[in-house]
Amino acid sequence: MKLYAKTIAQTLPHWATVVTKSADLFEIEINDEHPNFQSLLEELETEIEPGIMGVKAEDLCSRLGIEMSNPHLYHLVEQAQNLISEIATHPDYKQLLSAGYQPDLNIADASTALTYLQWELDRNQQPSL
Repeated sequence: MKLYAKTIAQTLPHWATVVTKSADLFEIEINDEHPNFQSLLEELETEIEPGIMGVKAEDLCSRLGIEMSNPHLYHLVEQAQNLISEIATHPDYKQLLSAGYQPDLNIADASTALTYLQWELDRNQQPSL
């Protein structure tokens, strides 16, 4: 699991590692299978909505001493496009296709939807004439 943060504590648990650091963003990789992380999740678990149990990101970040980043939508779309490209070329995905996997919507549809979103973001960032 990855988290993106504006600030981080001086020391992170050994199951959390800073992967990249830029001027305004830390990318943190969390080993979400580590028993200590699982224990933390159990400790922070709460009823989010009636009948729905989970962990609030705010509580998790507070415990880890990090301030979450709210990345720009354009950056998220870019990341999603990269992930879709990885999925499209992944051997397991290709194997599913060769075994007859034919969803109503496919990887190309998802990529196209993200491209349209990028165009709309670009259009809205241009000054009106």
